[in-house]
Amino acid sequence: MLSNLSFSEFKQHSLRLGTLVLPILITQFCQAALGVVDAIMAGGVSALDLAAVSIGSGIWLPLFLLATGTLIATTPLIGEQIGQKTPQNVPHITQQSLWAAVLIGLFGLVLVSMTPNVLGAMGVPEDIQPKAGQYLRFVAWGFPAIACYAVLRSYCEALGRPEPVTVISLIGLFVNIPINYIFIHGLFGFPELGGAGCGLATACVLWINVILLSLYLLKSKHKTFEETRFFYSFAKPDRQQIGKLLRLGVPIGVSIFFEASLFSLASIVISPLGAIAVASHQVAMAVTSQLFMIPMSVAMALTIMVSNRYGEKNWLALQQVQRTGLIWTVCIALCSMLGIWLFRENLADLFTNNPAVKAQAMFLLLFAIAYQLVDGWQVNIAGILRGMQDTQVPMWITLFCYWLVALPLGTYLVRFTDTGAQGFWIALVTGLTLSSVLLTLRLIYRQRQVLGIQPRVHQ
Repeated sequence: MLSNLSFSEFKQHSLRLGTLVLPILITQFCQAALGVVDAIMAGGVSALDLAAVSIGSGIWLPLFLLATGTLIATTPLIGEQIGQKTPQNVPHITQQSLWAAVLIGLFGLVLVSMTPNVLGAMGVPEDIQPKAGQYLRFVAWGFPAIACYAVLRSYCEALGRPEPVTVISLIGLFVNIPINYIFIHGLFGFPELGGAGCGLATACVLWINVILLSLYLLKSKHKTFEETRFFYSFAKPDRQQIGKLLRLGVPIGVSIFFEASLFSLASIVISPLGAIAVASHQVAMAVTSQLFMIPMSVAMALTIMVSNRYGEKNWLALQQVQRTGLIWTVCIALCSMLGIWLFRENLADLFTNNPAVKAQAMFLLLFAIAYQLVDGWQVNIAGILRGMQDTQVPMWITLFCYWLVALPLGTYLVRFTDTGAQGFWIALVTGLTLSSVLLTLRLIYRQRQVLGIQPRVHQ
């Protein structure tokens, strides 16, 4: 590290980090809760409706993560301008990101709309295909909205104002429940759509969110937004700026896709072991997925803070922000590990009353303890690197660790040895550990690169 971190500096950066993390964390939980609400309400209709929603979500969510992951590159691009004290460039960056979002959103609309045609080839049972296909055709109309919303969210968070996004995400979550009910059960003259109605409700909520956030940004009198207003004098598409966004953002989206697809494929790999193995795996994964929201939110906040320091070329403060973030990463991981160890039985009880599933889930949660630290570490190192606009090498690291190491290893252990479901969890720990090591080495290399420039010593 470039310098020691005093307690006053740690406190200063921690307060700023906490101010960003809390609203981002609430936003992340709201987005995750939308899927939970859909599953609960569809499951209340029938097992067939729940299966259709689950399959539809499993197809469109990775594509959604790929798109939004690409567009969140807007965050470090704006953060760099804030660090350079050139907020006048923010409107142009935002406008060009919105042009990219429109193109990506329309492409996603077409792509998701076509996926019902391949459900049979994917092995989806014939009785599930009609409802799953209908769900996908409905939810596809929300793709342009979620793409534009990703840009507006990045704009707010990069300016250090994540609160409007949090409030609107909460509104969207609560509105989703009655809209789901209307379309599922066919109230007010609408047709009774069953679980497929969740797709239409999701699309409506996504459009409501982006409209509300657009209106807020258009009318807000907050000084931060008034200085960077981008709705007026909308520029034509700028190939150079859009190209810069895509060069930075596509690797982010692909990296997120690699990681998300690895966890999605785990259930498929484990499925030959039977229902008990799959159910216990899902219970353990549900617990860890919720806990992962915390380090992921810290990583998103670190991207903002690091991009500001990177823009102003204040390498001393940049290193202090990194160290502060990683200290909190370790503390959060240790708390998560302790919590899982002490309450793993209670956590399993929340998801199942089957003794066999509960016992195996509690055993798998021991592996979850093992990867809390490396998972939190790797996602925060990746967040720091994004703030330094370094995304291509991390993408290749992610591909290597998850698809070329963890996935083949997990498949081998599950299918060709007697390790059972825990074989895939061993592979997850291995892949995440390797990823954390390689990403740390990449960060050290990038630090040496930037320190080739004379660092500023003021903050």
